[in-house]
Amino acid sequence: MNFTRWSARLPGTQRRAAARTDGSPTGSAPESSVPAARVERPTDAGPPAPAVDELPVREVLDRIPALVALVHGPDHRLSYVNDAYVAAFGVRPPGEPARDALPELAEVGLLPLLDQVLRSAKPRTVKSRKAPGGRSYTFTCTPVEVEPASGEGGVLIFAADVTDHAEAAERLRASERRQRETAVTLQRSLLPQELEEPDDLRVAATYLPGGTETAVGGDWYDVITLGGGRTALVIGDVMGRGVRAAAVMGQLRTAVRAYARLDLPPHEVLQLLDGLAMEIDANQIATCAYAVHDPNEGRLVYASAGHLPILVRDESGNVLRADEPTGPPLGTGGWMHSSGSVPLGPGSTAVLYTDGLVERRDEDLDEGIASLERALAGATGTPQVVCDRLVRSAGVKADHDDDVAVLVLQHPARTGADRELFRNAALELLGGVEAAPRARAFASGVLTSWRFPADLHDLGVLAASELVANSLQHGTPPMRLRLRRTDRRLIIEVTDGDDHLPRRRRAEAADESGRGIAIVATITSNWGSRRTPGGGKAVWCEFALPRPT
Repeated sequence: MNFTRWSARLPGTQRRAAARTDGSPTGSAPESSVPAARVERPTDAGPPAPAVDELPVREVLDRIPALVALVHGPDHRLSYVNDAYVAAFGVRPPGEPARDALPELAEVGLLPLLDQVLRSAKPRTVKSRKAPGGRSYTFTCTPVEVEPASGEGGVLIFAADVTDHAEAAERLRASERRQRETAVTLQRSLLPQELEEPDDLRVAATYLPGGTETAVGGDWYDVITLGGGRTALVIGDVMGRGVRAAAVMGQLRTAVRAYARLDLPPHEVLQLLDGLAMEIDANQIATCAYAVHDPNEGRLVYASAGHLPILVRDESGNVLRADEPTGPPLGTGGWMHSSGSVPLGPGSTAVLYTDGLVERRDEDLDEGIASLERALAGATGTPQVVCDRLVRSAGVKADHDDDVAVLVLQHPARTGADRELFRNAALELLGGVEAAPRARAFASGVLTSWRFPADLHDLGVLAASELVANSLQHGTPPMRLRLRRTDRRLIIEVTDGDDHLPRRRRAEAADESGRGIAIVATITSNWGSRRTPGGGKAVWCEFALPRPT
């Protein structure tokens, strides 16, 4: 190959040649140019260094540590490879098409790029391609005029070794993957491994971390059985990503479970969480929705700290958005939260979710919630089926850019034999001490009609009698006795107008009172008390029913 014939065609050479032959005197510059700085040359200095244009091109290319190859023609026939190229891939036969002479370029997908460069006469670069042998190179392909007479063009291929940079980048990506896997593992370990199963509700939940390039967030959910047939449902989202967000989420979830055991109204639970969130990290905020379902009331009482609205689909398919009341996120402080309620009767489905399900960069948030409402309106089946359908309708995929948590609960409409297992009975306790024998007679008749065995019947009557006696002695009207059975337990509850909660204590031998709650706690599976929203209290106890064999 005659290198002197195409060396003058390399980029920049023609401009320098034009500058020498533009008619300007040698060594002078145009009037408008900035004068060059003078350099004092020692008197004993040797001859001046040759100009760049006078250097032999092949000798220069042979000494370049980067890989250089020259191809020409539509088949990209090999004209030249420098010594570095030979050292990297071996001797290459000149005159052969690149697909045969340079198979390493075919393996890194460079041959189509040569066609583009030849057609467009514009240079192209591809970064960090791993070549055979394990080294990584950045390839720059530059068009050159190889045969001036025939007009046949060529491509100069310049490959810089970037193996160290590629390996460093891969180590960084591997470190990020390990950190993400750690965060995902922590996140999943802090979420409930199995959801509690309330008697009156069917529940399902889904958690999907963001895509592999996204750090995991702090989304969480929980289902907490409160006793007395009531169930607490929680969903939240800690702002931020990574291990820190997951750790804060774990602390908040643990605190919610502890506060839920106090059987407080939803807004009081959020008030406590708000203070705790500020103690954990004043710069870390979180949204949360906390709701309580009472099958006796047929409503979902909830409070929201900056979280997205709960959606409820009734048995007719109409969807209600529970927008208000909503306070600021947890960790902001200085706000008094309040509770609201939404109907959740038999046949209804409610959905609690995080923003990853409905928020998109190119779409308003209200549009995302409206789309979820439409999907929920047509969603039927079990809670898990509804959960999966909502996720699919939202277009959530493996490369989704945010975490997604969804909690679906259904209050099924009981029919047939199943309906016989879920029964309610209530008695208003009117009058004075004569209300006690009426309550015992009522409890005995109800338990007999529900066909409970004799031992459970007697224990149920005793528990009802003790709770009523306690309410008559320490409470105020109005008073009510309520019995409820499910497929798993018998629940006895007494409400009155006094908000002083009873506690279990040890009665001395000479005490005439103080044994009622102790007796109830001894004979039942569980008992508790809570303040009711309108003032007053409710004291309840449960008996576990034997499983059918």
